[in-house]
Amino acid sequence: MALQKTNITDIAKKTGLSITTVSRVLNGKAGQYRIGKDSQQKVIEAAKELNYIPNQYAANLRTGRSNTIALIVPSINNPFFADIASNITAEVRKFGYITIISDSDENIENEELELKQLVSRNIEGLIIIPCGNKWEHIKSLYDQGLPLICIDRYFEDLDLPYVSTNNYDGAYSATKYLIENGHTRITCMQGVQLSTPNKLRVQGFRDAMEEAGLDSSSIVGDSFTLQNGYLETKLLLQQAEKPTAVFTLSNTIAMGCMKALKEEGIRIPEDISLLTFDNHPYLDYLSTPLSCIAQPVDDISKIATKYLIGRLNGNEAGTRQVLLKPKLMIKDSVKRIN
Repeated sequence: MALQKTNITDIAKKTGLSITTVSRVLNGKAGQYRIGKDSQQKVIEAAKELNYIPNQYAANLRTGRSNTIALIVPSINNPFFADIASNITAEVRKFGYITIISDSDENIENEELELKQLVSRNIEGLIIIPCGNKWEHIKSLYDQGLPLICIDRYFEDLDLPYVSTNNYDGAYSATKYLIENGHTRITCMQGVQLSTPNKLRVQGFRDAMEEAGLDSSSIVGDSFTLQNGYLETKLLLQQAEKPTAVFTLSNTIAMGCMKALKEEGIRIPEDISLLTFDNHPYLDYLSTPLSCIAQPVDDISKIATKYLIGRLNGNEAGTRQVLLKPKLMIKDSVKRIN
């Protein structure tokens, strides 16, 4: 059954006032048209009694404004992206906007289609975590004047604004920490290979290993998923010479890795050490709390929202491209090897 919505005609009938008078009161124009206090009160009370909800779509047509920001993420199932979505929604709300969240499911065709649909709904701004290395559809909207900003993933050679973590620095410091604890056989489990964060994290891993004179070729995986971590770990454990440490490039990969290790009776960190990119509160409640590279999700969300709202308010500041420093959080999942 369709929802029966109250409209201004219903309020006019209940109050005995004209539709025009009701409309003017509900649109905040009572003073402009010298509508009496008694009539205003009648309209307000009737609207409450009838549970009147303004038609935002009609208001959009009149004003050209939707007060809506779109957020596109690669996977809402990923705790890191879910955390970002929660933070962005809270920040956007502070400025009187609402957020429409869309999930591209790490698929560029989905991303392009959903972006078209969101634009057709008169969004006023866009915050996007691109799912691949294809950027033309995003750059086209930016060139047409849509205020937007990339977060987490971005395009290094474009003038599109972005806020992200210094992924190279985070991976480099994580690998150095493992090496300093005596690990020489370290496997890196990567995510989406063409994404900028993944490429920079892999490069940070390689450089730290090569500077220490160690083999940097043990890089496996192809997605930021639990399944990727699980399958690659299963394969890793079939090798004659197993790694002493695994560095996963997301906490979802780490969860899959832990599941496989548990099934094989491999203990963390007694048998294999584990360190991951991305922090999340649940990592502290595991049987072995995971050491990790924590990204400043709160700061990323606040900077991105502030930039976007500034653009919406007419602040035409130059392109913002910001990299924030991550933090190595040492917990219990890395064993020191003498």
